[in-house]
Amino acid sequence: MIGPRYPAHIAALPSTVPFVGPEAQERKIGHSFAARIGANENVFGPSPKAIAAMQTAACDIWKYADPENHDLKAALAARLACSASNVVVGEGIDGLLGYLVRLLVSRGDHVVTSDGAYPTFNYHVAGFGGILHKVAYVDDHEDPQSLMAKAHETGAKIVYLANPDNPMGTWQSGVTIENALDDLPSGCILVLDEAYIEFAPQIAIPDIDPNDPRVIRLRTFSKGYGMAGARVGYGIGAPELITAFDKIRNHFGMNRAAQAGALAALGDNTWLLHVQNQVAQARLRIKAIAEDNGLSSLPSATNFVAVDCGKDGAFARAVLAQLTSQGIFVRMPFVAPQDRCIRIGAGTPSDLDFLAEVFPHVLAQANAS
Repeated sequence: MIGPRYPAHIAALPSTVPFVGPEAQERKIGHSFAARIGANENVFGPSPKAIAAMQTAACDIWKYADPENHDLKAALAARLACSASNVVVGEGIDGLLGYLVRLLVSRGDHVVTSDGAYPTFNYHVAGFGGILHKVAYVDDHEDPQSLMAKAHETGAKIVYLANPDNPMGTWQSGVTIENALDDLPSGCILVLDEAYIEFAPQIAIPDIDPNDPRVIRLRTFSKGYGMAGARVGYGIGAPELITAFDKIRNHFGMNRAAQAGALAALGDNTWLLHVQNQVAQARLRIKAIAEDNGLSSLPSATNFVAVDCGKDGAFARAVLAQLTSQGIFVRMPFVAPQDRCIRIGAGTPSDLDFLAEVFPHVLAQANAS
């Protein structure tokens, strides 16, 4: 029997996924994690108003969601001081990245990113036959100058840059991003992933006209708003590009309850401030735990902290494995030299108490191995 006839570039791809989920790891080890602080989730949860809105919306879940996302787009536009024509809503930043790559990348087109940056973007590029070029981090930061130079060299259609960065938590100033835009090659678009923007200092936020055709900014309700499981993301860009998404997006891709939850979350600034304060305290606690064990950490503008394990990637992987064995779920960067670090999420006080308790033992075991 003859099976599916995959396109050649799909048949050549490995059967892998960007991240192994904590649930898969729990099934493998046979028990649940005591502290789930590895997926950059907001453990402090969504606004109670968002929860109530989603519960109410569940009664109407038999209806399709509004394919135009009208109410949510209007609220976002009001918050962002732009027009609803500048806003596209999609199934998280991951979904929007997939749509954007499908919209712009044909087989053989060139795309630029940083080596070790958010890998899901790379999967989309490979899946549509694009050619991915990577530049190195500079001092644990994504480097706009290197990205733009590679874009000029390759004739790239897209440059991907996350600010603040995942997996290191570092950031560039808004002025640096603005200056980089001026060096963007003609016909190339900057995809500015701002998933962690709610945790970033004001200095990290660029002043970019929503109508600027050179850039699309991607944001999410997964992090600051605590709705990762609802899958709600949005993009801010020039109307011509935003309208083009209608050519290829799944018009019924959004969940009706998620739309209602995001709208309610957007209106609850008090809860967002509460989460920001909790995350700031947790980052200080992680830094202190690292220092108590003779390690350092990187300054972070996200809801996680990269802890430098002080050796190489093999040692950091041993630390991660020991943490997993102790019931603590964390992750780490994939590429050297950033893979000398582990990435610890802003957990609850009890999560971090447990981390502080087991961390000296974990490091001792990793050193012994």
